Amino acid sequence: MIRIREAAVAGSFYLDDPGELQATVRRLLDAVSTVRGPAPKAMVVPHAGYAWSGPVAASAYARLRPHRERYRRVILLGPCHCLAFAGLAASSVDAFRTPLGDVPLDRASIDALRHPAVSTIDAAHRPEHSLEVQLPFLQSVLASFSLVPLVVGDADPSDVAAVIDSLWGGPETLVLVSSDLSHYLEYDTARSLDLDTCHAIEQLDCRHIGHAQACGATPLRGLLLAARRHGLQAVTLDLRNSGDTSGSRGRVVGYGAWMLVEAQPCERAA
Repeated sequence: MIRIREAAVAGSFYLDDPGELQATVRRLLDAVSTVRGPAPKAMVVPHAGYAWSGPVAASAYARLRPHRERYRRVILLGPCHCLAFAGLAASSVDAFRTPLGDVPLDRASIDALRHPAVSTIDAAHRPEHSLEVQLPFLQSVLASFSLVPLVVGDADPSDVAAVIDSLWGGPETLVLVSSDLSHYLEYDTARSLDLDTCHAIEQLDCRHIGHAQACGATPLRGLLLAARRHGLQAVTLDLRNSGDTSGSRGRVVGYGAWMLVEAQPCERAA
């Protein structure tokens, strides 16, 4: 019997009608004017509702369109918003479901994980949106792929980096970290803090990224440690907040998108 993790936030964070969802994702992707550049090895993307963070997430996912046949496996890490636990939570199911269909999990890779920080905690996955909201974008831009989903709880970033290293693979593997930036600050304050976080990411410097800077600070810091070891460089694709995408600038949430590439100059994309 195939075990399915059902969609938890379809109809709230994104549309639950398959046709309308596909049209919305396509519209967001088509609005990205520049998709030049190498195939990313890793990306950082936001995870709010599509009305708020969708345009920023699309600026990263559009970069995958020219390389849709390249990727066969996605390592997806995001923070837990619903359950307190230590380490990284794997899932026991066979597929994650969205209105666009089922995404198969790479059970061989998941079952082979032997790091002591990793355990199977389905309760961490069941209501979690930080991973789920990425799936319709991935289903729209990649031809066919399997998924290694990991919800990150109270973990040491070095353990996260070690797990990423163990799953690194080759050009067929994309590493994806899901994180928003600052939360509920006044617009100009948020812009200043998020710009500092952006500069830290561009320098692969995790020392000054805490949970005030990014809700997914722990998986983000782990990715930056791994990226430094693997000689990657970070390119900023977008940096905005909900005041830019939804209009209200009283208390905003920050969103950014980055790609990490091999042997490329560290610069902002045009």
